[in-house]
Amino acid sequence: MINIDNVQTATLAFLGDAVYEKAVRRMLVENGLNQADRLHRAAVKYVSAEGQSRAAAELCKGFLTEEEVRLVKRARNHKTTSHPRHVDPRKYKMATGFEALIGYLDLKGDEERLNQVISQSVHIINGRSSSAQKKAAGIDTATADREKE
Repeated sequence: MINIDNVQTATLAFLGDAVYEKAVRRMLVENGLNQADRLHRAAVKYVSAEGQSRAAAELCKGFLTEEEVRLVKRARNHKTTSHPRHVDPRKYKMATGFEALIGYLDLKGDEERLNQVISQSVHIINGRSSSAQKKAAGIDTATADREKE
């Protein structure tokens, strides 16, 4: 058994990238997309650094637990030697934080929370983030706020 606390954030992001990409691809296929070129174009919206960084920033504003926010920030602040040239470095780092969170939840085996975070990120990227969406995802915002205190 692996001790998750000893896994580097870059490794968590590596895993989270694959987990999130698979979840997005599955969602798109389940929603009726069946042509490879359309699937790819649709997936980019969700798996790009732009989309992931926006989702991470919104999730950190009350959806995530304090522990989850700390992990996102720790991964975001991890020193890197390079990043893609076509991406704003700040967005790339925030996307890395998002992927690390996904990897962490997957490695932890917390499938329910993983699905909640992925579902909420999809809503954010689609421009539909709200308390109603949190409730639809099974999150009691009042309870989550009390747990943070």
